[in-house]
Amino acid sequence: MALLNICRTSFRSLPKPFFLNNYSQTGPQPLKNVKAELIISDKCIARLNDVAKDTNEFLRVSVEGGGCSGFQYKFELDSHLTDDDRVFSRDGAKVVIDKTSLEYVKGATVDYTEELIRSSFKIVSNPLAEQGCSCGASFAIRLD
Repeated sequence: MALLNICRTSFRSLPKPFFLNNYSQTGPQPLKNVKAELIISDKCIARLNDVAKDTNEFLRVSVEGGGCSGFQYKFELDSHLTDDDRVFSRDGAKVVIDKTSLEYVKGATVDYTEELIRSSFKIVSNPLAEQGCSCGASFAIRLD
């Protein structure tokens, strides 16, 4: 019982906890200055215009849970829009992303890379990604 009284006394003498008193003023804040848009690179435009030539297909980008870092990018050609989709287009190329996925990649660039072992669409310069795996397919979200 003496231990319990010591703990109560010590707790009462402490200042108000940081997370109850000051969190909204000095704690981590979401990135509010990032626009809800995707940037489409010149390489991405060229490749999309080549593969979707004479069709009504577009590149669908989505974010799923998984990968080495917690979230992963998914790319596929699609021709059907939903009510939840946002469409970004430039020079005839269209990139579509659902509103939920856009919250994880807003402000990022959709690019196309050609390497010795693979060629693929890729998200680069994602201001919301804190870290990613070496292959560039997965990422972790910044919490500041």
